[in-house]
Amino acid sequence: MNMTLSLAPLVSLIAGILILVVPRLLNYIVAIYLIIIGLIGLFGGGGFHIR
Repeated sequence: MNMTLSLAPLVSLIAGILILVVPRLLNYIVAIYLIIIGLIGLFGGGGFHIR
């Protein structure tokens, strides 16, 4: 069985949970999320596969 794992949905899920738990961290979480999504977009995130 092949399972493909995308990083963008995983990162957004973690960011959403952190925002719910600690709302004061919203600015930092959004900034880190945008940086990570930008790096994935630049360098490509399609090479991560779990088998």
